Amino acid sequence: MGPSEFLLGQGLDVRPHPHIGLATVTYLFDGGIRHRDSLGVVQDIAPGALNLMTAGRGVVHSERTAPEVRAKPGRLFGIQAWAALPASHEEVEPTFEHFEAAALPRIAGEGKRLSLILGQAYGEESPATFPHPALYAEAVLAPGAVLPLDPDYDERAIYVVSGQIDIAGDSFEGGRLLIFRPGDRISILALSHARLMIFGGEPMDGRRHIWWNFVSSRKERIDQAKADWAAKRFDTVPGETEFIPLPE
Repeated sequence: MGPSEFLLGQGLDVRPHPHIGLATVTYLFDGGIRHRDSLGVVQDIAPGALNLMTAGRGVVHSERTAPEVRAKPGRLFGIQAWAALPASHEEVEPTFEHFEAAALPRIAGEGKRLSLILGQAYGEESPATFPHPALYAEAVLAPGAVLPLDPDYDERAIYVVSGQIDIAGDSFEGGRLLIFRPGDRISILALSHARLMIFGGEPMDGRRHIWWNFVSSRKERIDQAKADWAAKRFDTVPGETEFIPLPE
């Protein structure tokens, strides 16, 4: 999301839309979003905080810039990751968790600052609930800082949000997604001020299908979700009257 700049009165307006079979992990670097969902949750998201919405059998939410924030020019910059759920949890009741930035483990020193969003890493553990071994963290590096990435999980990757890094003599700039082989010990050198998202985990229990906002291990479940949204059988978001129609 972004980086974007909004003029006076402008902002983000993502109308209510459905999800199944995944968890949305929303994390901002700048700006703010007001989250509303069919569970009745209304939550403002600030930079460094974690919004974790587990869709399970189905949930609906909207993402907007709050009216008071629109009263002045603003910015928005962040990432929403979609995390697949194990088959045993694809049809659980939807849930919502929010953690302010101060509640997430932070590791700082030697030119590095790391915020642990999900899972376990670097001797810390996130307070967020997720039903599968996973890792998700933000790392901010000063020029010359070195960040190790041990093979604690079979699946590991980094997304370079901004700046320039070096790995084994190859340099990479913002906008690159780097996927590592299982077992490799990685050393990340910051060539400039850099921001990275580190993520991964253990392999999922089989392939997943995705169509629009729906994720499932079964194609027929996605077809059912499509029919349910078209027929307005999903729960609604209190306080919202708009919605995003099913794509044709």
